[in-house]
Amino acid sequence: MITNHPSKTLILGGARSGKSRYAEELAVASDKALVYIATATVFDDEMQQRVKQHKKDRQFQHWKTVEEPLALAKAIQRHDNTDTIILVDCLTLWLNNLFAEQDQTRLATELSALLECLDTTQGSLIFVSNEVGQGIVPLGELSRQFVDESGRLHQQLAQQVDRVVLMVAGLPLVVKE
Repeated sequence: MITNHPSKTLILGGARSGKSRYAEELAVASDKALVYIATATVFDDEMQQRVKQHKKDRQFQHWKTVEEPLALAKAIQRHDNTDTIILVDCLTLWLNNLFAEQDQTRLATELSALLECLDTTQGSLIFVSNEVGQGIVPLGELSRQFVDESGRLHQQLAQQVDRVVLMVAGLPLVVKE
């Protein structure tokens, strides 16, 4: 449960595990102003449908939606205040966008900026991310790098946030409280 003090939560899980729904429920229950930072980049019709469904799911709430595929820390800082809860959905899409830039310096800079901004955030944060490291080791170098970088990011965030939740079959399993 989100409390009145600033808190930071990381929600991990596989595809269709209920991560986004659970994150949205936590955010709405906070009674704070809701900011939804969407990191998705639409490349095909299927992704367009996913984005459309996410927007439809939020249409009855008072969400301010911010689309930010790369400069996540800046977006968080821009919308951060004590009366706000920011939901970032999702970190793995954000990381994928950074990988697509093919700029290792930008990747390192954005990752560092995200981790640094957590120390100064005044409002509450909820991060949603896919747990991609529980399957077989990918055959391709780029896929292995993505899984490795994602795992490192999750470990670093888990150290900094107040709460970590693993979603399994729609059920939240609290890993860190």
